[in-house]
Amino acid sequence: MTKILIALVVGVIIVGYFLLKRGKKPESFPDLIARQGEQKRIAKAAIRTALVAQQKITNDEVQKLLGISDATATRYLQELESENIIRQVGDVGSGVYYEKAS
Repeated sequence: MTKILIALVVGVIIVGYFLLKRGKKPESFPDLIARQGEQKRIAKAAIRTALVAQQKITNDEVQKLLGISDATATRYLQELESENIIRQVGDVGSGVYYEKAS
């Protein structure tokens, strides 16, 4: 079940990416900012969806799920934490994971 949900989330992200990219001429700066904002929104939604299926998620799992760097995964997780959507469990290292905030 979890694998199906993760595959579905990844599929939505890929389709969203190509729909945003399709038919675009060279972008102006405002268009680029808007596209990046939409990609971030989609990625953060994918993290929330994965948390529904798994109850907890690690930085490494976010990297693999979205195909992003460690720094980007950390930034997305920190943003979700600052929005009180998730909370970090553990301080540093491989034992750190994130779960839905109460």
